[in-house]
Amino acid sequence: MQRNTRSLSWSLRTLCAFALLFGTLAVQTAQATSRIKDLVDIEGIRENQLIGYGLVVGLNGTGDTLNNSPFTLQSLTAMLERLGVNTRGSNLRTANVAAVMVTANLPPFSAQGTRIDVSVSALGDSTSLMGGTLIVTPLLGADGEVYAVGQGPLAVGGFSAQGDAASITRGVPTVGRISNGAVVEREIPYVLAERESLRLSLRNPDFTTSRRIADAINAFLGADAAVPLDPSTIQFTVPEDTEHSIVSLLTDIEQLRIEPDQPAKVVIDEQSGIIVMGANVRISEVAIAQGNLTVTVTEAPQVSQPAPFSDGETVVVPRTQVTVDDEAEHQFAVLDSGVSLRELVDALNALGIGPRDIISILQTIKAAGALQAEIEVM
Repeated sequence: MQRNTRSLSWSLRTLCAFALLFGTLAVQTAQATSRIKDLVDIEGIRENQLIGYGLVVGLNGTGDTLNNSPFTLQSLTAMLERLGVNTRGSNLRTANVAAVMVTANLPPFSAQGTRIDVSVSALGDSTSLMGGTLIVTPLLGADGEVYAVGQGPLAVGGFSAQGDAASITRGVPTVGRISNGAVVEREIPYVLAERESLRLSLRNPDFTTSRRIADAINAFLGADAAVPLDPSTIQFTVPEDTEHSIVSLLTDIEQLRIEPDQPAKVVIDEQSGIIVMGANVRISEVAIAQGNLTVTVTEAPQVSQPAPFSDGETVVVPRTQVTVDDEAEHQFAVLDSGVSLRELVDALNALGIGPRDIISILQTIKAAGALQAEIEVM
């Protein structure tokens, strides 16, 4: 009985170990692939940008200076006239109003009456929009038509405070946001159910990825319904004998997983010193050495005073110290042919090289023809 119990216990542990192994392999495989949903956009299903000009009122003396912002004065006067208040010829001195630009993104298939978020940015010399309220502002599309109307109190993340001798500003107090601050008034017509074909646009164009997506769709449908037209476009024809709606069909296709390919590229941001290298970057056999001649001159003048009760003068005696560092401890590092990204980084780190010097080294390796990748400088 004890032997059977031990055998059963060993079997359970073995099964758990195999389950953990297969689970780990499954996770690694899932991490190496991506959903088609995360790689492509469907033509026609996109956001539309809206823009509008309005006024923010209720500011605590932090609004536009009307003498310096004539557009604010004209807008305030026109608004009051529409409300039956005549201010022509009056000298308005309010500092509680600010002219703003209002922007928003209209999501696809937005119906009338739905609400969207809006962003509000100061246009004049207002110092803060905190506590302000946006009054009715039409939001226009690229065609000049009104698609939404925005209004509501602003939520401002930054703030500013100052005294007679000091001031502090955190964030950007002249930019605010209104959650659900606009109501959609006009819909953009797009009938997805009647489409017989669709175009899938890759967010990162690539020949290999485009072909893999088309092959995955055709294998799922069992028909040649998808054809890659170019590195960024896949033509997808809806099968006539499908039993599902186009929405259900797109839902299933979006969940298909493929392994996207990417070119060997090194992206360099010169301003911040950030370097991003793809996994396919390779280096041909090359020798690297990095060293700089640094000359440091230090001035430490000293004061020389005469002896007591003497006729001497107090003078400043210069003291100069010059040091030279040729970084002789840095030696050549030889990289074999076909070096991977990790080996390249390890070799450069072993030389004690910082990001700025790595940028110069990569550009020099590229000029020598030993870097099998594209360099993109931002």
